[in-house]
Amino acid sequence: MAGFDDLRGKAEEFAKENPEQVSQGIEQAGDFVDDKTGGKFAEQVDGVQQGAGDYLNGLGGGENNEG
Repeated sequence: MAGFDDLRGKAEEFAKENPEQVSQGIEQAGDFVDDKTGGKFAEQVDGVQQGAGDYLNGLGGGENNEG
């Protein structure tokens, strides 16, 4: 899975260099899912947003945005 590892490395590098863009993307993705599901899965979406934000913080970038 060398190709996947390379892709993951590039994604992590991008996240470290552009934490604000990634945080905004996480927020927008969660809002999109909430909109399309009528908020039915809002708690789960918020949990995923929280986890993604925590992961981003672990990479050394961005502030955790709660959805």
